[in-house]
Amino acid sequence: MHRSAPRIARVLACAAVPVLLIAGCSSGSDSPKKSPDASGSAKTSASAAPAAAKFTKLPDPCKTVPAATVARLVPKAKSAAGTPAKSADATARGGCSWNGLDGFQFRWLDVALQRFDSANGVGSGEEQAKKRFTEQVAVAGGLKGATSTKADGVGDEATVVSAPVEKDKLRYQDETVIARTGNVIVILSHNGAGFEDAKTPAAAQLLKDAVAAAKEAVASVAAANA
Repeated sequence: MHRSAPRIARVLACAAVPVLLIAGCSSGSDSPKKSPDASGSAKTSASAAPAAAKFTKLPDPCKTVPAATVARLVPKAKSAAGTPAKSADATARGGCSWNGLDGFQFRWLDVALQRFDSANGVGSGEEQAKKRFTEQVAVAGGLKGATSTKADGVGDEATVVSAPVEKDKLRYQDETVIARTGNVIVILSHNGAGFEDAKTPAAAQLLKDAVAAAKEAVASVAAANA
């Protein structure tokens, strides 16, 4: 069994497999704001206003998954506290990731959040989140070899997408859970690979762990708004 430490170091430096990113604008809403026209379109009655958004803020993305879960899913994580993603508006979107190498087994965990506000002319936050949920499921399911299944008990609706991913001559197995809770989208990705000639982790276990962690991330949204 030949294992080259320098090669592993090179691969580890770019081993993250960003399978899915939440697309969108810099605000919680995807549609541009419209100014009222001269005919008086600003006279929208209060009765026509969309329902108020269920959630008004997001949790700290790096605390959406408990430390014990991170330790189990990403043994020997380089940063147990996680690496936060940059966000211009932490109330609208955020993310955090963890990665680690345990022997020759690499693991990656990523959580992305997006919240939508209700607005006249755009719709309720929940309506917008439902639309984004459908879009993100389609994006994840578009990966070569991907299979999608419903994930019961994760938020208001959830789908898990399983896909083998080839990168740098390594085979990763990726499990991505796209979930919606009210007006918030939660996307949790968990993948792994065996470096050198170590085996690729079993898809069934990665999927089970990803769904369990996604339930915790979804629960953190409600807790942050309690």
